[in-house]
Amino acid sequence: MLNTVLYREYKFKFYLNANHYITINGKKGDAHPHTWEYTLDIMTENNEFVSFNNFEKVVEKYFDKYQNRLINEIAPFDKIEPTLENMAEEFIMELKDVIADCGGDLIKLEASETPTRSYILSFEKNERFITHIEKKSDEKITDLVDSVADKIMKKGL
Repeated sequence: MLNTVLYREYKFKFYLNANHYITINGKKGDAHPHTWEYTLDIMTENNEFVSFNNFEKVVEKYFDKYQNRLINEIAPFDKIEPTLENMAEEFIMELKDVIADCGGDLIKLEASETPTRSYILSFEKNERFITHIEKKSDEKITDLVDSVADKIMKKGL
């Protein structure tokens, strides 16, 4: 078992079955169904066992409000076009907070409306995200050093 692992990464796939329509040049298109696939890469700093269920439950709950519905009738997509790109951009910002509340960091979201089309958003090169991870790494290393120092001090006494 690796005791020095600072981060672990998990990949989850979720499916959203819903309908939407797009308005192009002022003309409303026909509502049509999709099974969108959302792949989330999540990082956790926990060296303990992480139950996949923790992340799965909160993300599935998040997507429940859209399941089997007409996306255009649900905020914010009642005001913005529910394109693959717009949906992914809304979802990643909200899911980032949902995942954080569960003890993880959302690294990347990949949205697909067909097996051949994907739209990918990532925090991996975002300076704020990198700074956040570096700070967490520094804290984790400090905790590890303190723990080792405490053990040495206890043995010395």
